Amino acid sequence: MTPAGRPRLVAILGATAAGKSALGIALGRHFGGEVVACDSTAVFRGIDVGTDKVPPAEQRGVPHHLIDVADPTEVYSAARYAQDAASVIRAITARGRLPILVGGTGLYFRALVRGLFPGPARHEALRTVLDRVAAERGTGELYRWVRRLDPESATRIQPRDTKRLVRALEVALVSGVPMTAHFAETSSPIADYDVVAIGVRLPSAETAARVARRVEQQFDRGVVDEVRRLLAAGVPPTAQALCGLVYRQIVEMLAGVRDEAATRELIVRENRHYARRQLIWFRKEPTLTWIDGPGETPAAMARAVELVNGFASHF
Repeated sequence: MTPAGRPRLVAILGATAAGKSALGIALGRHFGGEVVACDSTAVFRGIDVGTDKVPPAEQRGVPHHLIDVADPTEVYSAARYAQDAASVIRAITARGRLPILVGGTGLYFRALVRGLFPGPARHEALRTVLDRVAAERGTGELYRWVRRLDPESATRIQPRDTKRLVRALEVALVSGVPMTAHFAETSSPIADYDVVAIGVRLPSAETAARVARRVEQQFDRGVVDEVRRLLAAGVPPTAQALCGLVYRQIVEMLAGVRDEAATRELIVRENRHYARRQLIWFRKEPTLTWIDGPGETPAAMARAVELVNGFASHF
């Protein structure tokens, strides 16, 4: 609790490969906290290597939540995440511990701290048209439309994420208002919490090098075999769990679209692009304070502790 009696949530946000997980664990140990993942792919069971889930042995006694909470065949939305995360956060607070949100899925963070509008219902005729456009002209055509109609959504949606592109266009075309413009009309399921939002950022060259190392490690740890097992178990290649970075490109590789060397290069390149989009998204968060440098360093830990303690002292 803050001195004013309001419960508190610490959020460690930022681009991929910035060291957020290590910083979240360090803060958990320092403050007696528990980590709540903010990752749209880590929620799925069996989607492990490509999401760099922290193994239990490396969590250093800090409990982790909202990992492996959905089957890989399920659809898991930002609205569901907001409700699940709010429930977990309140339970952590009730135990007298500090909830620490860690991740890089900007829409999930915004859904939690600001809420999501219900939006128009599915418009099946429009979806049929948009799906046909994607099939005939490519998903890139949908992405170009989203950039024109809802530029902010285009910064968070991956250019090949057909499902989310269709929804963004559906909302914009049916309601006449971009999806992101609706956020001001929403309310957070944790509106009674004070949120200490900390962003971790690195120079682009360092991000690129760390991403390249991470992708190499993922392949060494068997991410291709993981995808083979999922497909063999009946998970369709179009499942949401297999549409994220790393997994989508490997599914395409196994279908013969490209060889492994080209797939590795593509994953590294698209991860770098995704990191830039993540930073663009989080720069628009008005209360976020940035830490420059990898999250696993003592300097980052010291600065984060200072920010958390300083936040409390202002009440």
